[in-house]
Formats: sequence, structure tokens, C-alpha cells
Amino acid sequence: MKIAVLPGDGIGPEIIHQAVKVLNALNIGIEMQEAPIGGAGYESDGDPLPSRTLNLAKESDAVLLGAVGDWKYDSLPRESRPERGLLRIRKELNLFANLRPAILYPELASSSTLKAEVVAGLDIMIVRELTGDIYFGQPRGISVLADGQREGINTMRYSESEIRRIGHVAFNIAMKRNKKVCSVDKANVLETTELWRQVMIEVAKDYPEVELSHMYVDNAAMQLIRAPKQFDVVVTGNIFGDILSDEASMLTGSIGMLPSASLDSNNKGMYEPSHGSAPDIANKDIANPLATILSAAMMLRYTFNDEFNAGRIELAVKKALELGYRTADIYTAGTLKVGCNAMGDAVVAAL
Repeated sequence: MKIAVLPGDGIGPEIIHQAVKVLNALNIGIEMQEAPIGGAGYESDGDPLPSRTLNLAKESDAVLLGAVGDWKYDSLPRESRPERGLLRIRKELNLFANLRPAILYPELASSSTLKAEVVAGLDIMIVRELTGDIYFGQPRGISVLADGQREGINTMRYSESEIRRIGHVAFNIAMKRNKKVCSVDKANVLETTELWRQVMIEVAKDYPEVELSHMYVDNAAMQLIRAPKQFDVVVTGNIFGDILSDEASMLTGSIGMLPSASLDSNNKGMYEPSHGSAPDIANKDIANPLATILSAAMMLRYTFNDEFNAGRIELAVKKALELGYRTADIYTAGTLKVGCNAMGDAVVAAL
């Protein structure tokens, strides 16, 4: 198993170090090689996605990513900013399916801002299309009109084949869960998502055991707060998925608990926490590494079909939480506040 390890920026190197530590503790013969991305790539190679990093990612079986971004790069030209490296690697590797589970561990029920009875037992899988939609659609840019005003343009677009393939991913996942798919769109005002809904209905015919429902994105945002346990698998486009998955993360107590997987058609994937680089807390040993560690578990499950060791990591995280270990973002009175490194050690000890 060859893994490209891309620590990135901010807290990325700290949390990646903990995930690597956990993978090494499994002792299952994983080969890992590091390379820069994001701001680190710009600093080393003048490019947020250096060619050597992209080549390593293409040659590897999977990619484990920390996080990218730092405010100090905000003044750079857009194509040189750290986030462009992340968007490019997703596009280059054709990682079209983003899986973001939102699972509430019983030990963290009090960490959620919602009442425990609303979120207890929460287990949602958000399936987000990752390579299309308004983030990539052309034309785009900022231009000057004839009257001197500036105009910003972004284009929301999806082809039928893009919608169909993410639909199959969602329905296949639902078949292994509770056989419910909620497709989120804005078909009442956006033709792009009117097509999305039509294609999802067509895909559903291949999965007669799965119940398909539809929900407008504004209502979905409300329902995630009102009654989140009504959802099992949620499938949606790039921009809606970006927003809803971050919202769902807070149901679990902290975005620091949310792993993610981005897969191609052969289940080669890039695995990363759902949170950002948090440069304000970088190098302070206070970041929560659990989302990154759980992303490594997803890597074993989805790319390497190693359910046994994926389960070992997830149980070790649960055990660490049961023993009361908490980083600052999930700390409550009566638990043991620890740093990033100590939390990684607690998971290794539980293994």
C-alpha cells in the first residue's frame, strides 16, 4: 500500500503526524512518502500543486491530506493561492465523489449545540459531487462593463453523466445502510438542478429497494437542525454539499471530528479532515487530530478494502473518547483536556 502524504499548511502537519503514527501502529506494511501542497507547495516550488506532488499522488494508491490555506497567502494571484492546489488535485485525479460521514459518538452528545435527544444516534452520510458545479463551471471571472462597473461571473453547470455517476455512488452506499437517499437541489429556480432531479429519478429505477426523496437546499439546511436523524444518505452538488456538510459537522460537536473521502471511479481516493488549516492555532499542539485519524480509517475501508483495520482505528478513537480524552474543541467539564499529540498517543494506546 503506497500512500502519498501531503501535510499542507497550518495545523495540517500536526494532525497528519498523528494519523501517520496511528497507521504505523497497525504494522501492516504501508509505504508513505511526503510532498508539499498548498502554501507549502508555493513556498517550496512556487506552485500550490507542484508537479512532483501531483506525480506522487498519481503514482500512489491513495492520498492522505492535512489541510491547505493561510491568511498570509490571500494577497497572492488567485492561481497561486493554496486552495487552488486543492481544487486542481481533485480535478487531476478525477475525484468526483466526496463522502462525508457525520456520526455522533455518544460520549460527545453534550458537545453538540443541539439538544442531546435531537442528535443522539446521529449517523448521516453526505455524498457530494466534487468536480463540477459552480466551482469549476466556465465562463467565470471578474470583468468591467461598458459603464465601468465590475461584474463577477460564475457558471453553475452539470452534465447528465456527471449527475448519473454520483447518483450511483449514493445509491450503492445506501444499499449498505438504511436504503434511503435524499437528493438535495434547488429545482424550483435552477435549471441545472432541475436536470439533477430528473437524472436522480432515473438512477433510482436501478435500485428499487432504495427510497428516494427530494428536498430543496434551503429546507435541507433547516431540517438538518430541526430533525437531523431523518436523513441517512444525502446526495447533492458541489456547492450545496460544501455548505451542508459543514453544517452537519457541528451536529457532531465539532468539525474536528469529521473525516472525508474523495474517490474516483476505481475507489482510489484522497482522504482528509473536513475542517480547514486553522492557522491561528497552528504549532500550539491544541488541534483535534481525530478527523484526520478517522480519514485514515476511511482510506483503509474504501481504497484498500481493509474493513478489519478500519474498524480497529474507529474503535480505538471511540475508546479514547470513552476514557475521557478531549482536545479543546470537544472539551467539557469532567473530561481530560489534552493536546493534539497526546490525543494521537491515546488512540495508539487504545489500538
